[in-house]
Amino acid sequence: MSARNSNHGTADQSAEKLWGGRFEAPTNKFVEEFTASVQFDQRLYAHDIQGSIAHATMLEGAGVLTTAERDLIVDGLTAIRAEINAGQFEWSIALEDVHMNVESALTARIGDVGKKLHTARSRNDQVATDIRLWLRDEIDRLTRSLDHLLKGLIDLAEREADTVLPGFTHLQAAQPISFGHHLLAWFEMLLRDRERLQDCRKRVDALPLGAGALAGTTFPINRDHTAELLGFARICENSLDAVADRDFAIEFCSVGALMMVHFSRMAEEMVLWSSQQFGFIELDDAFCTGSSMMPQKKNPDVPELVRGKSGRVVGHLIALITLMKSQPLAYNKDNQEDKEPLFDTVDTLAGCLRAFGDLVPTITVKRERMREATRAGFTTATDFADYLVRIGVPFRDAHAVVGAAVRRAIALGCELKDLSLAELQQLESRIGPEVYGALDIDAALAARDHRGGTAPARVRAACLAARQRITA
Repeated sequence: MSARNSNHGTADQSAEKLWGGRFEAPTNKFVEEFTASVQFDQRLYAHDIQGSIAHATMLEGAGVLTTAERDLIVDGLTAIRAEINAGQFEWSIALEDVHMNVESALTARIGDVGKKLHTARSRNDQVATDIRLWLRDEIDRLTRSLDHLLKGLIDLAEREADTVLPGFTHLQAAQPISFGHHLLAWFEMLLRDRERLQDCRKRVDALPLGAGALAGTTFPINRDHTAELLGFARICENSLDAVADRDFAIEFCSVGALMMVHFSRMAEEMVLWSSQQFGFIELDDAFCTGSSMMPQKKNPDVPELVRGKSGRVVGHLIALITLMKSQPLAYNKDNQEDKEPLFDTVDTLAGCLRAFGDLVPTITVKRERMREATRAGFTTATDFADYLVRIGVPFRDAHAVVGAAVRRAIALGCELKDLSLAELQQLESRIGPEVYGALDIDAALAARDHRGGTAPARVRAACLAARQRITA
């Protein structure tokens, strides 16, 4: 939005605030600027106007406004929205917030009828409604972006179902897995985030309007009508809670913080895998930058920045929890501080989703380097132990035999499969030539052929199921 900010509030204007009837002296200029929120809450303008149009429509239905008054208000609000969209609206700090800026502009445009809009309404229930309307739309937008990333992960996983990657524990090579299987682990993390977003949306989708400042109103309002006009699934049942509640914002930031933790883990693996030491993947030049001093550098700046941004979202969650922890019911000015953490959480999530959604499909997979690292890490040792169990060796004894075989391979500088049958039989006489099948990487991968396993056939089946789970 390109609307202009204006600090044109004078002492006279300050004395004529929409709430100024009880006051004799104008607001201190510093206090006026310190307590204003229009610098950041103006981004709620479209939802503020949407809520006001619904409120005016409900008031007309309840007989509080005439049809002519309702039409005048709706036409005026529609014109103001167009003016803001065009970047032609002048925002005033003297008018404190988005609500009073819009209402003042409405009264200036249509006269005293504009002053009737706030009947049966407080800024307390108005702002709570605006935030819920805005956040509901943002959750839908974030979900669409998340779906784009999830589909990109499925596509890449399907393409790399047969690609062998060393699976790690403690960042040590552990067992061979399909690279597609690893990508589907990312998918599972993010799919849970999607489910949490949708679950959070259910609690966002409640209408506070009608709660007034804290106790409701004496006018014959129809809250169900307002909820229907604004597409809310239900109304907030208690007027005190309706204006005091910010649980939905905290819950959203909790979902956002966990999503950013998942993004950070993904980013860390991208950074590791794209390094010369791993060399498993290459990130597209469009998502990397160079060094001003070292001409050979190709830095994974996008994943690094995503990893870094996780801290700010976790911080926003803590800020909102701390903001609410000591507030008595109902509304307090503290709650003005809810918006900037919430806004920035949404913006950060949107940016990271776009970055990863565009980056993932461009990843170049270095399959031979992955296979080489898988061979070098004795990753079929567990399969060797499983083979021994199948020929009658107790697992604990099998574990010791394989450990000794690994020591021997390290001493000779070779892989397990390079040890001769005679050498292996010195460790356990029952070992036969079929053991080399157990030491084959591709065979080890294919053998894990069960639901949730890493066999390429299972990975492809999981990809098919994953597409259906997104749309379910």
